[in-house]
Amino acid sequence: MRDVSDSAALPDIQTPKRTGMGIQIGAKPDSGFDDPIGMLKDCHRRIEQFLRMLCLVAERAAGRGLNEEEASAVKASLHYFCTGGPRHTADEEQSLFPRMRAESGADDLVRLEDDHQTADTLHAKVEALYNMWLSDGALKPADQQALLHATGKLAELYAAHIDVEESVVFPHAAKTLSPAALAAMGEEFRARRS
Repeated sequence: MRDVSDSAALPDIQTPKRTGMGIQIGAKPDSGFDDPIGMLKDCHRRIEQFLRMLCLVAERAAGRGLNEEEASAVKASLHYFCTGGPRHTADEEQSLFPRMRAESGADDLVRLEDDHQTADTLHAKVEALYNMWLSDGALKPADQQALLHATGKLAELYAAHIDVEESVVFPHAAKTLSPAALAAMGEEFRARRS
């Protein structure tokens, strides 16, 4: 994950578009329900994008009110983590992880599930602080520090979490799960988005 302070301007966030697969950001997604592992990776890219927005705004707008672009980026990011985040977690915890356990026991899965719980707690804190900022127009210095701390912890957590999933868990799943298991996962993903 790139350093959140490396850009002078907020990256553009395109308006979410409705497709047959739920909300998709920007161009047509690379993976569909016939490639559930690819869908999980695509979701990771969106998580990184929206988390980067939350980190950038917390860092850059400290000590002042949010401008229109920042407020829009924050709202889009919070919306994504309230809607897409739980679906992604369910895709992993209800569809992928049980099949991985049935195949090999996969030791990393308990830690990854713990990461999901930690992320939920941090997201709740970030959402509450950003909603306070949006409604009050400013944050107290202590709240600003709490927001910077929480977004920084989320960035650290996701960087490590995504690395384990994409370098260990997903390749193992692609190699060991049967085509029928992957197809069933894709159908479960579809059902969560209908």
